[in-house]
Amino acid sequence: MKTQRVLTGITTSGTPHLGNYVGAVRPTVRASRLAEVESFYFLADYHALIKVGEPARVQRSTLEIAATWLACGLDPDKVTFYRQSDIPEIPELTWFLTCVTGKGVLNRAHAYKASVDKNNAADVDPDAGVTAGLFMYPVLMAADILMFNAHKVPVGRDQIQHIEMARDIAASFNHLYGEHFTLPEAAIEDHVATLPGLDGRKMSKSYDNTIPLFAPREQLKKLIMGIVTDSSAPGEPKSTEGSALFQLYQAFASAEETAALAQAFADGIAWGDAKQALFERLDQEIAPLRAVYDELIQEPERIERTLKAGAEKARAIATPFTARLRHAVGLRPLQVAAAPAARKGSKAAAPAFKQYREQDGLFYFKLIDAQGDLLLQSTGFAAPRDAAQAMARLQREGSAALEALATQLAIRGDAAEVEAALRSFTESDA
Repeated sequence: MKTQRVLTGITTSGTPHLGNYVGAVRPTVRASRLAEVESFYFLADYHALIKVGEPARVQRSTLEIAATWLACGLDPDKVTFYRQSDIPEIPELTWFLTCVTGKGVLNRAHAYKASVDKNNAADVDPDAGVTAGLFMYPVLMAADILMFNAHKVPVGRDQIQHIEMARDIAASFNHLYGEHFTLPEAAIEDHVATLPGLDGRKMSKSYDNTIPLFAPREQLKKLIMGIVTDSSAPGEPKSTEGSALFQLYQAFASAEETAALAQAFADGIAWGDAKQALFERLDQEIAPLRAVYDELIQEPERIERTLKAGAEKARAIATPFTARLRHAVGLRPLQVAAAPAARKGSKAAAPAFKQYREQDGLFYFKLIDAQGDLLLQSTGFAAPRDAAQAMARLQREGSAALEALATQLAIRGDAAEVEAALRSFTESDA
């Protein structure tokens, strides 16, 4: 089976909480143990600078998150585990990507739009308090992903847009400079991707409603007992729909345990008893990890050595790849001659699909032969994913998919040449 690269990071802006654990740490640590997965984990300290102006907090959070990964079973010998700021190639790639990213794309980013909407509601300058760092956040995130050509990026549903933007940016670069980047995909656990916090809203440091992952046992119990519930009395049926308490339990429990609690809700379990059940289930999983975490947090020098070793592994990939990208964009030694364009009959290339975005804002793909001649050209798609899915179907099914996709193809070349080119993809997958 082909190895897949999976990459995930956590911003070093606060203490790790249950949402980080369920949405990022636990699923990716599990995935790192699979033979066909090559895992990359990083501490996103550059990202922290966008929203945290306290250096001590960034440093402390870096220590806590690193200790969390390790306590939860991350094996640094089997994965690439590094601190973002230890990889100088990442900010360089950020600039390369900035130069191919349309401002209109960034205008649509959720975080930026939320800031503008808030300012408009307050009748102040739309960009008041908006830093260039906040505006450019999606490009830095794209650089994190594309530097290592990750296939999958585990994220919460609120982060899907950033993965789609990374795909868009990668496609723009590939269109201009050749095929250098893999187009990443978001990986989501649907029922636990975003956990509710103490007040029922998304668990977030911004809302101050988090449950620290490794809070001492008594503090954990106190926090759980403070989760907001409705006024249903003991004996009255309670709905699991929209219940923060039930959603938290479901994220840690088995299907059988979850079904049992759902029945207890229907039977009118008292809120205090439901919270006690949640506490016991959480502590059952977290207590052994907490013991390891408490030991690690006392040895920052040990964690620092681990991160430096991980940075060496990461840069073994990033440094030569960045050299390729520098050459591709024209940052080359002056004595190096530019490569001549491929001639008709050249065997240097194989048929290739290229996905890109045009000035009309729509997404397209085309199929070219080994000499660069156009064989297929799509119509415009509103979303990059739709274009990618149509392109993937052609690669998977070959000429058999042409009929079904006829309305999405604006140009079709010689039938025999198209069939031969598509056959090269289906044969390579066999």
